[in-house]
Amino acid sequence: MLDKLRQFITDVVAPSAPDELTLDDGGYRLAATALLIHVISIDGDPSEVEKQKLHSLLEQRFGLDAATATRLIASATLVEGEAVDLYHFTSVIMRSVNEQGRLRIVEMMWELVYADGTVTEFEENVVWRAADLLAVSTRDRVTLRQKVAAAAPVAPGAAQGGTTMGSVAEVDPAN
Repeated sequence: MLDKLRQFITDVVAPSAPDELTLDDGGYRLAATALLIHVISIDGDPSEVEKQKLHSLLEQRFGLDAATATRLIASATLVEGEAVDLYHFTSVIMRSVNEQGRLRIVEMMWELVYADGTVTEFEENVVWRAADLLAVSTRDRVTLRQKVAAAAPVAPGAAQGGTTMGSVAEVDPAN
């Protein structure tokens, strides 16, 4: 039992994935995941729905298996906790990802914002700032928000602290 715990800690601290998880030009997945973690953490502790949605998005959009997605989330959580601003992540994404990919990342951010049924001003603000740093136009950001919001049915009784929305239907997982 202790050996499994030690191995888990070792994998989190120094993952043995084929790609070394660093924030260089090839580390756009780590940067994007850290940005997504920032979105779900901005209004306090992430809910289980948000965590599950994040895991699902990473598996679908990045084509990862469950174990790799879990390792990526663990690494990104550490990186996100050390970052002082969003530029740390968005600069890597800007160097590595084309416009369509950046639009998909902003769409993923909106999907996470709407996942728990409540949209807070903090979540709206972080998506706005990140989209701006990712050179996503206001028009595209608003269009993506409307697309995700339209797919989100109203959640009963979730009106505390923000706009009430429900879970988001999945969108095209193509990269």
